[in-house]
Amino acid sequence: MRWAHLETYRVDYIARFDKLFVMPKSPQALLTMPPAAAQALRALGENLAIARTRRRESQRTWAKRLGVSIPTLIRMERGDPGVGAGIYVTALWLMGRSSALAELAAPGQDRGALESDVREAITRRAVRSAASAEARLARKPLKAKLT
Repeated sequence: MRWAHLETYRVDYIARFDKLFVMPKSPQALLTMPPAAAQALRALGENLAIARTRRRESQRTWAKRLGVSIPTLIRMERGDPGVGAGIYVTALWLMGRSSALAELAAPGQDRGALESDVREAITRRAVRSAASAEARLARKPLKAKLT
């Protein structure tokens, strides 16, 4: 069969057109998202919904400004991980908060990397200190010149 490889995909047809649209399955990353990450995404979506309502913007208007459909806006406000990151960033931009996004992964805020750097520095210092102590002990004492 010519279309046997499409068995794992959902197939959508548009009426009266000969075009075939194939939608892939959900990525594995969305299915295995850690609970803490999913909760953070839900909180972000809820905060975006609150920001929209505080600005007295309707879902229709906000979706139009974002360039998405109303169902996509609803999914974003629920914290759906399938909504593109660009849509979340655009929503943050509409709120005037897109610059805060870069700070989330700023190298200075990366505790794991900072802790690793500190451990590495301690190890290097210990090796250098031992080598320096051995070198100092091996040196002959300097004679003081008295004149």
